[in-house]
Formats: sequence, structure tokens, C-alpha cells
Amino acid sequence: MQQRTLGRTGIQVSPLCLGAMMFGAWGNKDHEDSIRIIHRALDAGINFVDTADVYSQGESEQIVGKALAGGRRDQVVLATKVHAQMGDDPNAQGNSRRWIIRECEASLRRLQTDWIDLYQIHRPDPTCDIDETLGALTDLQRAGKIRAFGSSTFPPSQIVEAQWVAERRGRERFVCEQPPYSLLVRGVETEVLPVCQKYGMGVIPWSPLAGGFLSGAYHRDQAPTSLRASRMPDRYDLTLPVNQRKMVAVDALTKVAGEAGISLIHLALAFVISHPAVTAAIIGPRTMEHLESQLGAAEVTLDAATLDRIDAIVPPGTNLNPADAGWAPPEITDSRLRRR
Repeated sequence: MQQRTLGRTGIQVSPLCLGAMMFGAWGNKDHEDSIRIIHRALDAGINFVDTADVYSQGESEQIVGKALAGGRRDQVVLATKVHAQMGDDPNAQGNSRRWIIRECEASLRRLQTDWIDLYQIHRPDPTCDIDETLGALTDLQRAGKIRAFGSSTFPPSQIVEAQWVAERRGRERFVCEQPPYSLLVRGVETEVLPVCQKYGMGVIPWSPLAGGFLSGAYHRDQAPTSLRASRMPDRYDLTLPVNQRKMVAVDALTKVAGEAGISLIHLALAFVISHPAVTAAIIGPRTMEHLESQLGAAEVTLDAATLDRIDAIVPPGTNLNPADAGWAPPEITDSRLRRR
């Protein structure tokens, strides 16, 4: 696979990044099968692997660590994330120095490695000063525990704030952002992607298949039944008008893919990695078949006519379902903060 530079780090990564969320209790519980999938991805030219501490409560990191332990670690750009609740301790979460330092050490143990190439803050934390977070990450980087760090699902205002705080306080900075981006979730085109380009940040979108809607597995007369669908009904309940809109778009996009002579999966992935701001799209296979269906997308080029047809179906900058944005500030989710 042709390599791309992650922001301005000089780190070369493949345009497809292997996401490990589905390895472990949340998806494929067979460790050996998950390891075979990881090895197949590496053999196919993927050199970028992304996981998180919270995926199956550390089990995903353990599986990735076992997969890379046999001499493959040096050839892989390894990314993981911190922020989400890990256990019952109320301080085992968030973006505080106390938690980031502690959890980085735990991720290093689970991953069986001495360093993490890209350590990402999984979500914003309104209770924590961004300087606290950047200070902890800077210290980890200067100690050699991590090589670079980034953010995930940050709104554009907080991406800019973090860049300014880093400059003014003498901190290292976020070198990339990991937002939701797909044919059905295009909201980041409005500000997030342009802001990342302005600051020279890499972009590694999650859920380029829109949580499975663009996999070809869902139909208007068959509601999704996955574990993810049961955990996030606002994004999958087909009785909701916003999700019905997604299925109408999927039907139209399936026709576009067919007329272009490619699968819907390849159309979806090629669309994401064709944006000039995007470094790599994160694919999240649960099975070997899922992986094989996605690998060839890096070789697909969409012509202008196809991209124009996509724009006519889902206009640029549009999220068909606002819930797919991935994160909303507490002022939106907690009504108490909007009332006197």
C-alpha cells in the first residue's frame, strides 16, 4: 500500500488503519482468530493499528499485544486511546494527569511494548483544563513512553484551543484528530477537516462504514441486531425518521457503487480516504471475511462524476442523524446546564 505522512510527524502510515475495537468481548472473542486477522492485515500492507483501553476493558489491547509480540512490533505504527471509564474507581477515567499517566502504564503492559507511537485522548473532558492534559502527554512523550499524541472526536473550537494552549504554555501539541466521517456522517467537512488542514494535523476517521450501515448488511425491512445496535438505539432504530433517511441514502449509494463497478464498502472507504485532509480510514473488522472485503479499497479512485453523485445524495457537511456526531457538549446533553 502507498504510504501517507501522519500530519507533520514524518511517520508513514497506510491509508487503511486496522481498528481493533471488535477484538475481544465486544466482538470476536476468539483471541487466536483475532490475531490471524491482525497478521493478515499486516501481510496485506497495513502498518497502522488503532485500539483503546476501553475496548472490551483492555482485552483488545491484550490481543494486539500478543499479535505483535512475535517480532512484528517495530514495523507497526501502534495507536491507542485513553479517557473512558475503566472500572469502578471514579478517577479511573477522564483527561486528568493522574489518570493519563497511570493508564498509559497499564496500556503499555497490556500491549507488551515499551512505547506507544500515537496516544490519543478519546473524548473531550469538560471538567479538566486542556493544559493539564497536554502537560501530562508532553511529559509522557519526553519520557519516551509515547512518540506522539492526538485527539478524538473533538469539536473544532477545542482543537484550536489545544493548539493555542500548546504554543503559549510550551507544551507538545496534538498532531492528529480522529473524528467520525463517512458517506452518511459528513458534518466534519464543515470545520473539523479544514481546521486540521490549517494546523497540519493528520486525520484518521473512525466508522467510515457508518457503524455498518455502509457494509451492505442492513436493509430497510431488517433492523440491525448487533451488540452495537442494542447499545446505541438512537443510531440504529429504523423506526426513527433520521435512521430511515440513512437507509434511503444507502439504497441510492448502493446504485452509485454498482454503476461504478465497485462494492458499497469500497465506495465508502475510497470516499473517506479521497478527502485531502484524511490520512487513513480506520476499518474495524470482526471476521476475516470483513477484512478481505475492505482491503482493496485503498486502490480505488473515485472520479469527479461519482463524487458529484454522492454529494447529491448526502450534501457536504451533513450528518443525516445528529447522534452520529459521536460527542455532544454537556450543555446540550444535560438540560440542567441550560436553565436557571
